[in-house]
Amino acid sequence: MLKTLPFTVSKTDSFYDKLSEWIGDVFYDILPEQGFELRDEQIFMAFQLEKAFKEKKIVFAEAGVGTGKTLVYLLYAICYARYTNKPAIISCADETLIEQLVKEEGDIAKIKNALGIQIDVRMAKARDQYLCLKKLDHAVNIVESEAIDRVYDELPPFVHEAGSMATYEAYGDRKQYPYLNDEEWAMVGWDPLQNCFTCDKRHRCGQTLSRDYYRKSQDLIICSHDFFMEHVWTKESRKREGQLPLLPDYSCVVFDEGHLLEFAAQKALTYKISENSLANILQTLIANDVREETLFLMEDIIDLNNEFFQMLASTAENVVGSDRYEIQNLDQAKKMAKKLYEKIEALQEALVFEAELYTINEYDLKISEEFLDQISYSLSLFIRSNEAISWFEMNDESRSVVIMPRLVNQILSEEVFSKKVPYVFSSATLSENGSFDYIAESLGISDYVSFSVASPFDYEEVMKVNLVKANDENFEQKMAFTLDSIEKANGSTLVLFSSKEELQCFKGAASAKSLPVPFYYEGDEEISSLVKKFQSHQESVLLSYHLWEGLDVPGESLRNVIIFSLPFPPKDPVFQAKRNAVEKPFEEVDLPYMLLRLRQGIGRLIRTSEDYGTVSIFVPEHLEKEVFNKILDILPVQPAIIE
Repeated sequence: MLKTLPFTVSKTDSFYDKLSEWIGDVFYDILPEQGFELRDEQIFMAFQLEKAFKEKKIVFAEAGVGTGKTLVYLLYAICYARYTNKPAIISCADETLIEQLVKEEGDIAKIKNALGIQIDVRMAKARDQYLCLKKLDHAVNIVESEAIDRVYDELPPFVHEAGSMATYEAYGDRKQYPYLNDEEWAMVGWDPLQNCFTCDKRHRCGQTLSRDYYRKSQDLIICSHDFFMEHVWTKESRKREGQLPLLPDYSCVVFDEGHLLEFAAQKALTYKISENSLANILQTLIANDVREETLFLMEDIIDLNNEFFQMLASTAENVVGSDRYEIQNLDQAKKMAKKLYEKIEALQEALVFEAELYTINEYDLKISEEFLDQISYSLSLFIRSNEAISWFEMNDESRSVVIMPRLVNQILSEEVFSKKVPYVFSSATLSENGSFDYIAESLGISDYVSFSVASPFDYEEVMKVNLVKANDENFEQKMAFTLDSIEKANGSTLVLFSSKEELQCFKGAASAKSLPVPFYYEGDEEISSLVKKFQSHQESVLLSYHLWEGLDVPGESLRNVIIFSLPFPPKDPVFQAKRNAVEKPFEEVDLPYMLLRLRQGIGRLIRTSEDYGTVSIFVPEHLEKEVFNKILDILPVQPAIIE
């Protein structure tokens, strides 16, 4: 059944004229009558977006905190979806921001209540947010964990039964198991090393079943940037495999926190070669009746693959502040990769002949060829390392080589932005010194419209900023200041860390102290459940290395933000590649990244016109004057300097 527009359009009317009239009525009359504040900045943004939708343009909508930009783009997206009879895609920076958007007191709920309309909104979550039934079966048998046993016991009956699925219910979403910590979830959640196409449980998998549900949305599909980009890069291969693309045909796309899209595009185009996955796929082929020479070739590949990963594991060096390992002796690694590449190319040719003999199961052959094509391309990128960024990853269960393209602008230009639909980039931090050229060029966008709207808040009246001079080595001093600040605020504090390691170090030290209020650490539970606890329990503390962007906790629950160290990027291979590509790495890579992230972190404090509080930022005692002045330039108010 088609959803009706919230305004009347006759056969002689222009949809866009009527939309413009309705938008004006909403912001000037309907919302103020419902108790919403009339904001000139919000109305200005609303009429700027009209041009983008009418002309199917790309628009960079930079709007400060408190502008109400989310309400604006949601109203346009809903109406345009109903006008075109195709859902609108709202792409958020990550899964946490998705939950923020759809929470009970979020902007979608506000629109429903204020305008009295029903909105069909469904979430399309990334694969790593879903349970893997195979891994769960394995973990239940080998891991002593009450939480994992509980997950298994809570599975719907149809998962284990071979009969009808008439009693289907949604399951498998990470959010449904908040009692699992991150380490436990890693044992049972999907990961890139899973081969879902050959899984005998795939038709009863929560991830697979959720696809059919969200694709039928008539208004909004909300996903992460990672998920949207995965849709873009996999849609053709999924069609070749006889599967539907991850997302249906859409009317428009809104990229909330759009400044993070480039990295999501790189991440989605990343290729991961697992030590075990190549051996597993070849073992499937070996089980078929293949020629002896093909059999020997596959055994050679397995041996060479093992040798390749042994060499990488013995020389790779861990990067502090990252889960990535830097590949040492790259020339030798590339020589071995070339040998492996040539062997795989030879195998692909041999499989063409095997296919003509009809000795290999057709499904096994199809999946294997698709997988070998990906491995072959990944190795070719690794060999031509000037075109890619590579690193090594390893944990207790697996070892992998990861290859990421350096530039994605040309691919994005062809695969995404060539489609004539409205694309809206929304964020408080899109421009650099007033220009949008940097983000446009990095995304392959040549034709766009843009505007900037300042925050309506009077920060001088509601915000206090402290710059606390303390070197990172003086951890006890920083710890003491943080705990004292939390006690004075009686909780109501968000502590932001630059890395997981920094948070874990703080957590270890805090465990030996008597804490005045509950401390909620990222990683102890599913993140949205922690945010909900923090928001509902005023006298508590949320500690995170991830929530620099998008966290929206207005009111008494958040009156104090502590930034434990300046958020410079890690020295990992991705940022090292960015540094190597410019003349002045610190000025062109590290400093802009830190300042943007710092602006986002400061923005967590004041979310409404009733909010107030303090932001404390630890800065090194001997920080370069130029960097110190850059920090002063981005602060909303003149800070107090605490020695």
